[in-house]
Amino acid sequence: MDKKALIDLLNNDLDDEHAAVLRYVIHGYLEGEDTSIGASLLSRAREEMWHMHWLGMAVGQLGGEPNLVPAPYPYDPTNRATIFKSYAAYEEKLIPHYNGEAEKVDDPHIKRVLQREASESAIHARKFQRLLGKLTPDEAATPPGGKPSLPKAFVDKLQDEIADKYREMLQHIRYSWVFQKEGNLGWQLMDQAMEKMKHIAHFAEDVAGDGADPRFKADQVDMSTAIGQALQRAFETVEGAFKRHQTFQKDGELQRHGGLVINLDFTAQQEAYQAAEIKDWMKKK
Repeated sequence: MDKKALIDLLNNDLDDEHAAVLRYVIHGYLEGEDTSIGASLLSRAREEMWHMHWLGMAVGQLGGEPNLVPAPYPYDPTNRATIFKSYAAYEEKLIPHYNGEAEKVDDPHIKRVLQREASESAIHARKFQRLLGKLTPDEAATPPGGKPSLPKAFVDKLQDEIADKYREMLQHIRYSWVFQKEGNLGWQLMDQAMEKMKHIAHFAEDVAGDGADPRFKADQVDMSTAIGQALQRAFETVEGAFKRHQTFQKDGELQRHGGLVINLDFTAQQEAYQAAEIKDWMKKK
């Protein structure tokens, strides 16, 4: 298999793993991360993030551009029973898919990655089947999610914050994959990306608690091909988010939600730290 074909193969898989991350994260937030179902879903999502990372790293190592657009995730949203049946079926289909790809690949590392994706997909399918079997009759017959109670304008504002942090997170993940030759800097960017995942949760938990699917939609992800340009863009993005959140902290509706106030304070503190770190990195480039 030539390099372009291999990059295309890995990018197609990256799309599928990205879709799984978003589906399980959204469902986990709708259930509530303090519930057993929600905690299990978020655990699966974290494992899918590793799957996505292995593939993105491989694409970057091959000199390719990682695809950041998730594939569709086919599932039946009628109720929890149909949802978990869909999840199990999705994971089961990936087992022969990844094993078949592994047979076509010569690179021993990538072959092992694909084989591991297959074996862990099998585990995920079993875990979803187990969750399905543990549902109470009421849980099985109903979909996840609460009832709306927040002002729509406020929910829309939270949704905008989710989308912005999602885009910022994807940018940092991309940088870490395509700038692997930069050594520790790539891992430092990945570290910041992981912090941004928690920032997303700070907003997504309240949106999902209000009964809405958190909106994961990334527009205009930076595609810089030079590390200096990427760092400048990363600095501008995080500094802009910090300034926006300083203003948001004074929002009257926000002040009515103590947990969100604490989370936003925490987010802003981390953004100030991230901006200072990136500024130091820029001085060395």
